[in-house]
Order: sequence, then C-alpha cells, then structure tokens
Amino acid sequence: VAQRILDMKWHEVKLDESTGSEGRVRMQARPVELLLPSALEIELELSDRSILLSNLPRLDLTEELLLDKLELFFSKRKHGGGEVERRELLHDSGNVVLTFVHDGAVAEQLVKKGRTQVPIGKQTFELKVTPYTSGEIRDLQLHPSVCARTVLLSGIPDVLDEESMRDALEIHFQKPSRGGGEVDALGYVPTGKQALAVFEEDTD
Repeated sequence: VAQRILDMKWHEVKLDESTGSEGRVRMQARPVELLLPSALEIELELSDRSILLSNLPRLDLTEELLLDKLELFFSKRKHGGGEVERRELLHDSGNVVLTFVHDGAVAEQLVKKGRTQVPIGKQTFELKVTPYTSGEIRDLQLHPSVCARTVLLSGIPDVLDEESMRDALEIHFQKPSRGGGEVDALGYVPTGKQALAVFEEDTD
C-alpha cells in the first residue's frame, strides 16, 4: 500500500463540506528514511574490583538507604566482603555496582559464589553476584533504511483543525480506489508545530 501511494506521488484529498472548508488539498507523498546501525564496535573492560548485584527486591527504601545496607553487608569479612570504595545504583536496570578498595581477591571470591543471602530490613533476599563489565562505543556505522509501511505527506495547508484533517486524510488513504489500504496509525502535525514519531519493530 505504501509503495502504491509513493508511486502516485501527488494526492488530492477531498475536504468534508461539513467542516466549512470545501474543495480539495494537494499534497506530496515521500518515503520515510531512518538511519539504522549496520556495524557496531564496543570496547569492553572487565573490572577486577567491582561486582554487579542483581535480583534486588522492590522495597520501600530510599536509594541511599538501600546502598547503605548493601555496603554494610558486603564490607564485612564474614560475608566474604571487604572495604567498599564506591557504590552505584544503575537506574536503567535497578542493579547495583559495588567497587572494593583492595585488589580483585574480594570481588573474585564473591563472583565465584554466584549468589548470596542478604538481610534487608526484616527479610532476607538472595542476590545474584556477577562480574561488572563496562563498555565504550568505539565505532558506529549507520545506513539509511526506508520504512516499508510508512509514508510522509508534505505540503498540507493549514485549513482544518487537527482532528478534522486527520479524519480527512484517513478516509482518503484507506480507500483502495485511491491506492490506499487500512491505516494502522496516522499523525498530523500542523504547520508551525512539532511532534515526535516513535517507530517500533515490525513483527508482522
């Protein structure tokens, strides 16, 4: 459907007389291109003094209080720990990174255990302990890719309110007689305004 609309290039959309704007508006159909990664090079570094704690429970604790409790537990030798130099909550994943003052012996032993029981409040939770790896992007190559199901319509005059124009566009482009088909989503941005389009992976 998108290819048929692109092949026609120019489209005249009839306006509903009930909106007070009779006649037709002419617009151009163009493909939507996105830059997608084609090659990615990442340099990874394995820390010998840091561990990553995951499977953390969702508790009614402040970030600082949670980090204090974890530092207190893992700083004790009887738990296989040592003096903690730095602690950090990774907000995107909810995991915690602990970095110890001394060489990798402490982190290595904790990673070998894999899991450890940690009391937090009145409960005990089993946390997963894994090595901490940090990465840095060294090279990123992009290539243009055309969206197969999406068409950009430009040159639309600002003669209707947003809702009425969306309806007129959808009615026009869902008709097979005009090269169209069923419209999955339609966004109309009047002249002088901005909008953000989010593309999801097409799993069809």
